[in-house]
Amino acid sequence: MKRFKLTDDRQPPVPLRCLVLLVAVLMACALPPSARAVTVAQKAPSGHYAAPGANLAHAISEITGVAISPLLGASAVGVWRYFHTSTPAERARLPWFAQPWFWVPGFLLAILCILKDSLGVAAPPLLKKPFDVLDAAGHKVSGLIATGAFVPLVMSVFQSANSDTASLGAHGFLAAIDLSWLGNALLVPVGMVVFFVVFLASNSLNVLILLSPFGFVDAGIKAFRGFLLMTVAGTALANPWLGAAWALVLIVIAYFIAGWSSRLSFLGLVFIWDFFTLRRKRFVPGKAEKRMFLARKISKVPARTYGTLSQDGQGNLALRYRPWLVLPPRTLTLPQAQYAIGRGMFYSQIVRLDGEGFVSALLLPPRYRGHEEELVTIYGLAGVREAGLRAAWRWLKDALGVKAQPEAAPVPVAVA
Repeated sequence: MKRFKLTDDRQPPVPLRCLVLLVAVLMACALPPSARAVTVAQKAPSGHYAAPGANLAHAISEITGVAISPLLGASAVGVWRYFHTSTPAERARLPWFAQPWFWVPGFLLAILCILKDSLGVAAPPLLKKPFDVLDAAGHKVSGLIATGAFVPLVMSVFQSANSDTASLGAHGFLAAIDLSWLGNALLVPVGMVVFFVVFLASNSLNVLILLSPFGFVDAGIKAFRGFLLMTVAGTALANPWLGAAWALVLIVIAYFIAGWSSRLSFLGLVFIWDFFTLRRKRFVPGKAEKRMFLARKISKVPARTYGTLSQDGQGNLALRYRPWLVLPPRTLTLPQAQYAIGRGMFYSQIVRLDGEGFVSALLLPPRYRGHEEELVTIYGLAGVREAGLRAAWRWLKDALGVKAQPEAAPVPVAVA
């Protein structure tokens, strides 16, 4: 097993200048359809209007960038629209994300998240993880709001035809037919689906941060997401069609990992709910259904599958689950082995004993913290072992001679 050593000189925090540049690029490339139409109207002769294709290319880049980071992206688009609107009367008619009451707090929260990620590399996990939970919760809430309230406004790229600008002809009855509503009605649902698929992939990165016990891994994941956001903004700024093409590449990738992203996102939702509601204080394993997540792929059943753990007639552990949470139930019987509880600092797991170490089998939501001994009794497990950060801390104390070396010290295992 690889051992990681965290030092301040080898693991610098995420550069703030790069993230400030990211905000500037987002503001530059998030040109709204209304502002683009005004620019074209000033430069083009009467009878011309902004092409829906160009607006659609910008819209694809915008919803992809906002789906990667909903709060920062929506705030950047909003502040650009606000300062590119000339009169107070027009500013009053701007959508909600372009109003100061939204983008001012939005940027402040984004800055706080940047500072948290920059300084959190050297911070102890016990202090940093609660802020990661808040960050993940804010990412989910802002993403869900943007799906229904932001995407329809951005994807409405077709403008109403009038006597001066008609897409079907300069005269005759065709000029009086306005089909912009039909084009927007077809685009908006597609845009919402695309946004949600990309948002799921982005949200899965927040869940990985919650599960990671190492600060430098958290910083690396955030840097990767920031890099993707900069590529979307940079390509859109260079050329709208290039930006749309790169956004479509990311959309296709997000589509093919949608199953993995949805399972990981649901795991994060359950963990956040248990954390904020302090469910472990109300949870009684002997009376409630014991729901948990599969830690790794077993017999073609993917990792993070959510189900109810029980014992079959032979005393083997069996996980009853529904594919995609709604399909007909199935049952997975875990391989015959000796299982125990691996107790972590923030959440525990059921592990399969393998020689002197162990392998993760099931992830227990935070509601099980403090109830490990009860699960040992219910399922007849082989006791409780230290896992994750608790195991690493115990190994460090043993190495430094803080306490006597036990006869069989468990191998430190990072909770994945």
